[in-house]
Amino acid sequence: MSDLLARHRAVIPNWVGLYYGQPIEIVSGKGCRVTDAQGRGYLDFFAGILTNMLGYDVAEVREAVERQISTGVVHTSTLYLIRSQVELAEKIARLSNIPDAKVFFTNSGSEANETALAAALVARNANQVLAMRGSYHGRTFGTVAITGNVSWKASSNDPFGTHYLHGADRQLPQYRDLTDTQLIDACVADLRALLSAGIHPADVGALIAEPVQGVGGFTMAPDGLFKAYKEVLDEHGILLISDEVQTGWGRTGAHFWGIQAHGVVPDMMTFAKGLANGFAIGGVVGRGDLLDSIRGNGISTFGGNPIATTAANATLDYVLSHDLQHNAAVTGEIIISGLKEAATALNTIGEVRGRGLMFAVDLVDPATKQPSPQLAGKALEAARERGLLIGKGGLFGATLRMAPPLTLSEAEAREGLGLLTDALRAVDGEAAKA
Repeated sequence: MSDLLARHRAVIPNWVGLYYGQPIEIVSGKGCRVTDAQGRGYLDFFAGILTNMLGYDVAEVREAVERQISTGVVHTSTLYLIRSQVELAEKIARLSNIPDAKVFFTNSGSEANETALAAALVARNANQVLAMRGSYHGRTFGTVAITGNVSWKASSNDPFGTHYLHGADRQLPQYRDLTDTQLIDACVADLRALLSAGIHPADVGALIAEPVQGVGGFTMAPDGLFKAYKEVLDEHGILLISDEVQTGWGRTGAHFWGIQAHGVVPDMMTFAKGLANGFAIGGVVGRGDLLDSIRGNGISTFGGNPIATTAANATLDYVLSHDLQHNAAVTGEIIISGLKEAATALNTIGEVRGRGLMFAVDLVDPATKQPSPQLAGKALEAARERGLLIGKGGLFGATLRMAPPLTLSEAEAREGLGLLTDALRAVDGEAAKA
């Protein structure tokens, strides 16, 4: 492993991070479990950053892909008809609830967000975008510009103007003690002030927002905020784009799309991550008139390719036929309620939050109650030592974020909860002695 690590560092850019003091190589997987090159097994609570949505070695997906490969057609391009692409687009358009929806497939969430931004700015003849503080939308030029998390902004060069709204930054003193209704009212008043005195509404193409901020540490605006925002946006014809790259396909449990918690249908939604259970795919679903409005010719060399869309069809069918949205609600509640109970006795936990199989724990210094990236790093290691893989992020790098496969069983949920709480108690005990 030390040889592979040395080779990695020699040829991979140093900004491509690796977890753990001794990084692991995952060589096999089955269900919600993986095995590393040393033969050590783990329960996976991060699923390739929410991408292995069904877990590993799912027969229905594997066999569908094998059937497509056996035809000899791995790739054609969007210049030709692709049956699996059309079938997948029909399903997603129907599930989106967006009237007269069309779908464009890409390779990633970054590309999907770029497409949605292009459609919005062209349709509105605009050069300004609204986004949320603490957000993350990708690593391409345009998506870096709208990302509201400085840790992930590789460049300050913006192709258009971006203005950040409040709502997911409840930790700020001016919002901390407000009720949901009071916070929504304050945020809407701020938006109205921005559009009346800060920027001209005619110059704004869209508001793009994550219903639950992924890289931001699974923080979220109060339910109903985006409906209230859209009422203001509609007064000016400004569009709403919901970034569902991490929140789609039933992961939040209560809803199939994260934005549904706000009681509103957006003009466009972007998706990626888990749709093809590990195969590269992304896309945007939106009003047909908006996607049709993009000027010039357009293709996607690999977007919507036969392998990815075949895998995605099998994955989506599995999600729907096995009611994994309900499973996310049930197993997520086991874990989130268990973590909240455990947190009452731990001085290093600031907050436990989540929705369905998307949950997070903030680590804080027990004396100052300030975010502690150091303790989060120790908790990450402690969980791995106990056989549990989790993620880390948040605005301050002090948040443990977890999103197991949607196929997680209740027994596995309780097992993972036990491993995680044991790791957190160990870190808490170590901090108390320091």
